[in-house]
Parts: sequence; structure tokens; C-alpha cells
Amino acid sequence: MTDITRRAVLGAAGLGAAGTALSWKRLTGLDIPGRGADQLNIAINGTAQDAAANQGLIDAFSAQHPDIKVRIVPIQGADWSDFFAKILTLVAAGTPPDVVMVATEGTQLFAERLAYPLDEFVMRDKEEMREFFDDVHPSLIEAFMYQGQLFQLPLSWNAANMYFSSKALERAGLDYPKQDWTWDDFQGYLRQMRKAATGTFRPFFWTNRLWGGVVPWLYSNDTSFLKPSRFPGGEWLWQEFYPGQQGRSGGYRWAEPNADDPKVLESFEFLQGLVAENLGSSPVQGGGNELVSRFGSGVIGMTPSGGYWVHGLNQAGMKRDDYDVAFFPKGRTQQHQFGTAGYAIMRDSKRKDAAWEWLKFCVSKQGLAIAQKNPDSNSARRSHNTKLYKDTGPAHWEVFYDTLDKHPTTAPVPAPPQEAAVETALIKNVLGAVTGSRPNVKRALATLQRDLELAMKES
Repeated sequence: MTDITRRAVLGAAGLGAAGTALSWKRLTGLDIPGRGADQLNIAINGTAQDAAANQGLIDAFSAQHPDIKVRIVPIQGADWSDFFAKILTLVAAGTPPDVVMVATEGTQLFAERLAYPLDEFVMRDKEEMREFFDDVHPSLIEAFMYQGQLFQLPLSWNAANMYFSSKALERAGLDYPKQDWTWDDFQGYLRQMRKAATGTFRPFFWTNRLWGGVVPWLYSNDTSFLKPSRFPGGEWLWQEFYPGQQGRSGGYRWAEPNADDPKVLESFEFLQGLVAENLGSSPVQGGGNELVSRFGSGVIGMTPSGGYWVHGLNQAGMKRDDYDVAFFPKGRTQQHQFGTAGYAIMRDSKRKDAAWEWLKFCVSKQGLAIAQKNPDSNSARRSHNTKLYKDTGPAHWEVFYDTLDKHPTTAPVPAPPQEAAVETALIKNVLGAVTGSRPNVKRALATLQRDLELAMKES
């Protein structure tokens, strides 16, 4: 999963028909001669160059399925929510694509309104699919379950692990942290780094967003800003492909605000303390892409990020031993958060069988080898993840998939169908909570609780 921020999307469905009625043909490229032909239209969040980069994947797929014509439709969104808004506009206009790339942030929105469940296809081709499920951690599968049905197959994913500068670690006389290091250990590392540093060095830098912002601290403290529960069901999949797995469900359910949980207060107070002590930055809005150069120059000690950062750091000229990655520090638990992405088949598509063949090919070993050659996200497949990072990742690159294997309670970011409104409520209140006085934290969380209650009422 690439760098992600999210904004209000639900209102865009209503606005789309009026606001972009004159431009939807241009949006999909259907104003170009020949684009309305009988073919499988696959929407991705990207540019024409991104679409062109998929030509090798299309050629390999076409070699196996010469009867299925495929076209990648690039729809460029400022973030995932903007992309989803444009998809909703196409649906409102009566021209939905057949297949859409959807990240965790949109899974339940699509499952509830737009996507077609994959259950019948998976069970029909269960012997062919068994090898895939054997290579994929069940947590990634469960993230794409909704009310007992499966709506996507995971291609890539990223958890919020802790990156640190080898230069900063060495300068402070610190060793690589223990696997079960704690919040107290983390705070001690920051203090040592600051003591040993000069100039503009910042021990800890973080961003204000859903993925990788405050949520990893909540998860590692056995809580969240939305109360987590599970949908029943899903036995058809777990019994067939993951026999013996305990505690799996029909998908995650986030139905109630939880900002008034004392453990949420404790988590926010910890972060407020880091900022007040000048150990951590005020959380910055956005994805933090500007961090690469600053991290590479050694002026940032630690920051949360996922496997996708390896490619960026490599391109920035960092060597493997210039940085490393560790598990997120432990609070009450060491549960991590992750986001994942995969293709969804649209409910209104008349080419569902062809669309399923595309999904199967993309998650195959051959398809992934063609589509993902760089370590720009963790692969859903363990085997492919090893190929991505073994020769290019930092010394402890195994941390990426071990986040799932060694911490099986690791879960997706909270993303109900009202995710966009929920995230807006969260981001709006984080900065005031962690940059003010200690008594202000509780007041800010009361406001967050109120805003979340309003957000969860969105239809």
C-alpha cells in the first residue's frame, strides 16, 4: 500500500452527477475512439504512466486468456478518498468499471454499496486457490471480509513498523532494540538520541493521519478510537483454507466511538508528553514523503513507516546499513496496525467471470512477479516478500512479515463504511490533543468522541 491520506468521500457520490456530468467521459477515457469496446475495464488510482507500467501484466494475462480484452483505466486521485469519490461519480453516471483497486480505507464502503462478493468464485476454484491461501497470512484475508463474505484478494500491505537511523543509533551508543521493547524503552531511546545530538536533529517524527499516526499507539495499548468487534460468519473460508485457526471471523466491525476509553487517554497523554519534552515532533498533516531526504541525512532518529519506504530510501541513495526497522514498541500489547489493498469486482459488472480470472492471475506467483519488482510495499505472499527484501531491505527486513506471523492479533486500520468522515474527525482533533497542555488532552478527546458520534451516523 502506497502512502495514503483520506478525505471526505461519501458526499461526493451525490455531488458527482451534478458537478462532473460533463467530464465523466474524459475521466474514464470513453471519449477516445475504441474505448467503449467489449473489454474488462480495471480502474487504478494513478496516472497514464502507471497504467502503461501494467502492460507486461496485461500481456502475460492475455497469453493465458486471449478471449479477455483488458484495459487499465488510470483515475488520478489526490488520495484514496478522492479516488473513491471519482469511482462513485462513475457509478452515479451509470458507467462503473468492472474492477477497482481498493485499499483498506474503502473496503467496507465498497462491500456495502458497490462490490460483488468473491465467495462463489473462491469455492468453485478452491483447489486452484489453495496454494495462494497457503502463502498468505489469514489476517490479510480477514481484513477483506465483511459480514461473513470475502470481497477482495490482498496484493500488497504495510504495517506501521519503527524505522530508525543507524547514524542516530550509533551516535547515542544504542543497540538495536529488543523485539519486545516497550514504550518506556522507546522514550529512553529518544532521550539518549537527543542528548547525543546537535543542531536540528529530531528524535521522533510522525504524521497526523489514520495509517501510521496515532492508531499504532492505540493498538499497542490494547484500544482504538473506534470500539473493535467482529462480524459472525466466514467459516466457509476458514475451515476450507485455514483449518485450526482460532478466533477468525466474518470481518472487522467498527460501530461505536471509543475516544472516551481511559486507555485512549493514556495513549494520547504519552504522545503529548513526547511533544512537550521536545522528543517528538508535532504530527504533520499528510503522508510525510518529504521525510525521505531528512531521514537520509540523519536529522531524524525514528519514524513509523512500512515496507514501502525501502524503495524510497534506496532511490534516495541510502545504503542498507544506513537504517534499520524494528517492531512497534509495546504498550499493554504489541498489536500492530496495517493497511492492505487488492482488486474488487464491481456489483454492476457484466464481466464478473472475466474479472475473477484477472483477480486470480494478479495474485498468482507469475502475476505478482510481473506487477511488483521493487520493494515499494510488502507483498501479501510470504514467498514474494522474501524476494522483494532479501537483497534490498535493511538488516532486519524479516520484521515486515514477522509483524503478522509473530503478532497474530495485528489488525487493519479502523475503516467502517463511513471511514472518510471518521478519519476527518480523528485528524481534526489529534493536533490539539497532543500539542496543548496535559489537561487539554481530555477535553480534546471529548470533542473527538462527539465528532465520531456524528460521523458514525452518516448513511
